[in-house]
Amino acid sequence: MPIPVTMPALSPTMTEGRLATWHKREGDVVKAGDVIAEIETDKATMELEAVDAGTLGRIVVPAGAAGVKVNSVIAMLLEEGEDKSVLDRAPKPAATAPVARPAAVASPAATSVAAPKPNGSARVLASPLARKLAKEQSIDLASLKGSGPGGRVVQRDLAGASRAAVAAKAPASPSEAGTLLPYNNVRRITAERLSEAWRTIPHIYLNVDCIVDRLMEARAELNARAGEGTKLSVNDFVIRAVAFALRKVPEMNSQWTTAGTLRLSSIDVAIAVALPNGLITPIIRRADAKGLAEISAEMRALAEKARAGKLMPEEYQGGGFAISNLGMYGIKDFGAIVNPPQAGILAVGAAEKRPIVKHGALAIGTVMSCTLSCDHRVVDGAIGAQFLTAVKGFLEEPMTMLL
Repeated sequence: MPIPVTMPALSPTMTEGRLATWHKREGDVVKAGDVIAEIETDKATMELEAVDAGTLGRIVVPAGAAGVKVNSVIAMLLEEGEDKSVLDRAPKPAATAPVARPAAVASPAATSVAAPKPNGSARVLASPLARKLAKEQSIDLASLKGSGPGGRVVQRDLAGASRAAVAAKAPASPSEAGTLLPYNNVRRITAERLSEAWRTIPHIYLNVDCIVDRLMEARAELNARAGEGTKLSVNDFVIRAVAFALRKVPEMNSQWTTAGTLRLSSIDVAIAVALPNGLITPIIRRADAKGLAEISAEMRALAEKARAGKLMPEEYQGGGFAISNLGMYGIKDFGAIVNPPQAGILAVGAAEKRPIVKHGALAIGTVMSCTLSCDHRVVDGAIGAQFLTAVKGFLEEPMTMLL
């Protein structure tokens, strides 16, 4: 009996994904543990490993298909001794029904539908992404000539039609029309989550300026002593300061739930990492129990995996608090949106020379602005102020973080 390969649920909240690449072709022999495909989630690309051995009899969902529902069948695996003809005799599996025996599992690393023309006389082959874009742009698929396999309409075929539609609706010259860049999963899910956060979370903002001359001196000295193997960043100190502050003010390490405030037992700090197609927040677990060198090494490894799209779900899902640092871009200060279910996020600006008052006299100091965004349902202003004061203290006196 052919074994269905289904779209896996790579996280508790995942409902659909994109089939990025097939590593096996129809007719290829598959062994248990073989990587047969790559699945793109909202945050990473995961490798799909075969659970059963057999022969890849039929690819149901082509590479590049987006919006593939969890538990829908993406391929059929033939067992030993089975001929491909059994696929035609086997009952067609339900697209969304849970499958009791999955033929593959995912680890790190929508079929093309034939739809009737508006007049119902013929059918148009189109990829799910092309169909979705055509609907959004009010483009008749039947009017397009497909360049995909078997004459299938794919995304690139819509480019000319999109530009023509824009030119027809507006008097502007074609050179003034922009280029449509379809949203990928990362950008789309990020937009949905942050839009929901902005609508539902009552934000409050608190700001402090931290004088970090001692931190910069300590960083330079530690890097000089460590040699080439370790290079501490300012962000490493910020992560440790936040972890220590969460331990000092545990009320900040909480989450809003409908049943009540959830006080977290572990201090897990998420750090925003910029990707070409959006943002992701890998997590330093138990950050308060790790030294600067360990935090630095782990953060570098996570950032590299994030940019390669190879983060495991447990490496970016969860976290009790977040940090967003734009100092490397020269941003002085900014306010970030809370990422639910976390109760706060610290926005960190650039460390720059500014005039300060020191011992009653005007002086020059290295100042770094930090803005705390809080979920006011969980954190009152006083708690946020205590936490931010603790962060400021650790950053200004970095030796207290080394004890």
